[in-house]
Parts: sequence; C-alpha cells; structure tokens
Amino acid sequence: MMLARGATLACVLLAIAACTSNGRESTVNVSPAANAADAGMVDIQALVPDMRLEIRYAGSDNFVGAPVEGYEAGKCFLHRDVAEALQRVEQDLRRENLRLKIFDCYRPRRAVLHFMRWVEDVRDVRTKPDYYPDLDKQELLGGYISPTSGHSRGATLDLTLMRCAADGRCEPLDMGTGFDFFGSIANTDSPLVDATQRANRHRLREAMQRHGFENYPMEWWHFTFKPEPTPDMAYDFPVR
Repeated sequence: MMLARGATLACVLLAIAACTSNGRESTVNVSPAANAADAGMVDIQALVPDMRLEIRYAGSDNFVGAPVEGYEAGKCFLHRDVAEALQRVEQDLRRENLRLKIFDCYRPRRAVLHFMRWVEDVRDVRTKPDYYPDLDKQELLGGYISPTSGHSRGATLDLTLMRCAADGRCEPLDMGTGFDFFGSIANTDSPLVDATQRANRHRLREAMQRHGFENYPMEWWHFTFKPEPTPDMAYDFPVR
C-alpha cells in the first residue's frame, strides 16, 4: 500500500503496525476492548445530557465524503477523566452564554485506516473544493492525516464554540474556517484570519487550557487532554 511520494512501497498497514509518511514503521498497540465500558470510556452525554454533537464522520458531511468505517452512531466517547474535564469546560462557558459543539471524539483505529486508504486514492478528489482547495491530496499526509491518531486513544476531540441566546438557540462563532479545512488558514494563530476570528479561536483555546486540554496549532478545533490516560494504547471498538 503506497503511503506518500518516496515512501517504502512494501510498507503495509496492519492492525498493530503503521507506516509513517516516510515509510518507517511504527508500532501501534491496539486494545482488545470491545466497547467503551471495557476501554474505561464514557459517553459525554451521560455527563452533559444536552451537549451539542455534530459527529461528522457518522455521516457524509466530511472530507471523505461518506460515512467513515467504525462510526455506527453520532456519539462522543472519551476516557472518564477527559469527559469530566470537558464537563467542567462546558460549565464554565455556560456562565458566559457560550457552549461547546463537538465534531469528533474517540475515533476507532479502523477509521484511521479508512482515512489512509482515502488519501492514497488520488482519483477521489470530490471533496477537494471544500476541504483542501489549495493542497495536493498527498500533501495531507503527515500534518493532517496520519496512520496513527490521538483520537484513537480516547483523549483527543474536535470542537467549536457557540453563543447562545436566552431562548436557548445557539449559533457557532466565526472561526474563519470550517471544521477539517486543510490549509494554513486553519492554524490556530494564522495571520490570514481577521481579529474577531482569531479572538474566537483564542477564547476556545483558553477555555480548554484551563481544564487540561492542549491545542494542536495546525487545527484550531483540535484538543488533547494532558496527561493522556492511555498514551500508548489505541482502541478499535465501533462507535455505537
């Protein structure tokens, strides 16, 4: 399976091994956990019943353009410590008439491999205009799409901020790009967005940082709880 220009052609993705974009193999420890409970994860809506979810990979509104393998429901699972920290973020924000909206949480290992198959299929460029208009598909390898993902460890999630009115209606804040837009304008501190958009990104980052979440600078929406509960273990049970 080819991974990128110049990658070792014989490098094959397996359930317990992955190839980096330069062809080197890295070990992936995959847990035998068959469900969230076995993995020590909880549904965020068990802690925050009205948490807003828009789990993009459970449908077709995403960069793959189709439901992603392993997503059988639009749910958000996280390790309990991570979910409880996120609950505290939401509680803080509600005092300011703000709320979170979540795009992705735990991501099965099989979904990561689905992304790898997609990025290697150079013929499939249906979503290029909406998600990576200024990049060649193979340029997504490494910084954006990788054979390993922190999401598969249950401590990483993607989300945005909403402002809510007194009647409960909420509208997402303007962040300058949509979720999963691949390009430098999506970098958290990109100079290509205006002052309001940058302030909104910083507001999200500050709210998350207060409760132990670290932002990935290339993607304003991407956060990982530190220290991770299981930093060396990926999971592959389906989201259902």
